[in-house]
Amino acid sequence: MTDAAAVLDRLAVRGWTIAVAESLTGGLVVSSLVSIPGASAHVRGGVVAYATDVKRSVLKVDADLLASAGAVDPAVAWQMAEGVRALLNADVGVATTGVAGPDPQDGKPVGTVHIAVVTPDGTGISSLEIPGSREGIRAETAVRALALCLEEL
Repeated sequence: MTDAAAVLDRLAVRGWTIAVAESLTGGLVVSSLVSIPGASAHVRGGVVAYATDVKRSVLKVDADLLASAGAVDPAVAWQMAEGVRALLNADVGVATTGVAGPDPQDGKPVGTVHIAVVTPDGTGISSLEIPGSREGIRAETAVRALALCLEEL
């Protein structure tokens, strides 16, 4: 069973729904979830908030936090997860933010990634340094986001 299928199974047991906010993964996490038959029972949707101003305006990430820390920060990931959870009226919010390359962003090196999962029972945040190519970093971030979701569920 894939991690995406396992996440959906755990959501089903709890009767919960999920929403995803993605930056560097650009929809890979929610795509993994919706590739599983029956996903519509639990997946509320996803927001690709690639631009910093979209994180602020759509997901309600604090403007002062974005100005001081930049978009690649664990607190930003947490606020993205909270924001998508509220926006899409879901029980669980998942968020990814980071630097896939080729260049550093906001003083953060390529491979810096932050993932957050917010559930009614608590929050998990993972900060990682993922080596590799742009596509490799994006793909591994999606895998790690589903794994963190499993841990929190």
